[in-house]
This record gives sequence, structure tokens and C-alpha cells, in this order.
Amino acid sequence: MKNTTQTEQEAEEQSVSEAAALSPHMIYEVIRRDGEEELARTKRSLFWSGIAAGILISLSVLGEAVLRAYLPDTPQRFLIENFGYSLGFLAVIMGRMQLFTENTITTVLPVMQARCWPVFGAMLRLWAIVLCANVIGAFAAAALFVFTPAITPEVLPAIVALSEHATGMPAGESFWRAIPAGIIVALIVWMLPQAKQAAFFLVLTFTWLIAAGDFTHIVAGSVEMAVLILRGDLGLNGALFGFFLPVLAGNIIGGTVIFTLLAWGQVRDDVEDAA
Repeated sequence: MKNTTQTEQEAEEQSVSEAAALSPHMIYEVIRRDGEEELARTKRSLFWSGIAAGILISLSVLGEAVLRAYLPDTPQRFLIENFGYSLGFLAVIMGRMQLFTENTITTVLPVMQARCWPVFGAMLRLWAIVLCANVIGAFAAAALFVFTPAITPEVLPAIVALSEHATGMPAGESFWRAIPAGIIVALIVWMLPQAKQAAFFLVLTFTWLIAAGDFTHIVAGSVEMAVLILRGDLGLNGALFGFFLPVLAGNIIGGTVIFTLLAWGQVRDDVEDAA
């Protein structure tokens, strides 16, 4: 009888432990370990994963364009069509591919703890490889859109219109709109360890918010930028200084300087005490 009671108590404790919310320190530790694994990956692995992410993030542009092309032109269409923007992020995040804006928190946490130049250098190496690969993938997807009949004549004008809107803002506005996008992506990464079965809806909801809020994202936006460059509608100088660099800076500030530092602040004492 005593053994039965003890077994029941152990089962109850396990159930409570599984149901309990992860503490901020535990979430930090999960993401930090993921970051260390990413930093240890080979350059080839990072590169090809980054290219795959750059290609598949184009589903965000395509999904939004399809909904815009075929939905009735009503005031509510804007909110509905932005669900298409979530498709690329769902494919990339759920598929565990290398997306640059995810790494503004994942690979930064190991740096915050180690505080040494070799780890910082490894982070910069990963950032450079992944960003470059994401952009290559984005241009590959854009080339498919522009130079082949893969996209129907009804959808292509919607892709062009979305691209013109995303890249047509002044550089300063693109920068400020990129900050919330960086924060939101970092927030998604922070919440994923706790989300479990709700991960799909978590990514769907918060990436929809990026589109609905008209915020700018460097990788999804690179697909739109590439579409206009390949069509000859956007020059390299305007693309680089009017869109790419301001959005890149905004995403980094939002994901790293703001969100990651705030996340680190709430777990710093626990981490240092554990060390």
C-alpha cells in the first residue's frame, strides 16, 4: 500500500512538473543551448540551411499575393491577406532552418554568458554566413517569380505591388518599422520552448502581426527587393541604402539590443548565481 501511494505521489509530481510553466531561466537555458549548437555547426551546414530559409521565406510574399489577387477588394481584405505572410515563417521556423532574425537572440545569449572574443567572433561568422545565404535564397526565389511562368498572371502584379510597398518607404521609416519586427521574431523564439503543441498558432499569430502592422523584415523583404531589382524597377544603390541596410539595422536593434538585453536582464542574476 505504501509503495502504491509513493508511486501515485511520484506520478502526481511528474504531472505537476510537466504542466508548470517554464521559468525565465529555463527558457533562457533552452535557447542558449540551441545557440551553442548553432555556433558549433559547420559553415557548409549553415550556408545551405540559410539558402533553404531564403527560398522558403518567399512563401510569405507568395501567400500574401495569392490572397490579395483572389479575395474581393474589401476593407477587411488587408487583415485576411496578411495571414499569407505567415506561410514562409511557418515553413522556416517549424522546419528549423537558419533565418537571420532568429539568430539575433539565439546566438547572442551564449555571447552574453561567455563574454569572450572567440564566442563573439563565432556569432559574427554565423550572422554573416546566414544573412548572405538568406539573401541568395531570396534572389533565387525572386528569379523564379520574375523569369519563369511559375507565377500566374493574376498573382504576379500582386507580388510586384507588395514589393513596391515594402521597399518604397523612406530609409528612416524602414528602419523604425524594422525594430518591432525584430522584437516580434525574438519574442517568438523566446516563447517557442513553452509553446509545445501551440507552436504553429504562436508563429502564425505573431508573424501575421508583422504583416498587419506593416513592419519590415530583412529576409522576407529581401525577396520583395530582389523581385524589383530583377525586373529593373529598383537600382542597387536604392535597394542597399534605402531598404536593406536600414531594415537590417532595425531588425538587429529590435531583436538584440532591445529584446535580448531585456531577456538577459531578467535571468542574469540566476545565471551568475548558478555559475
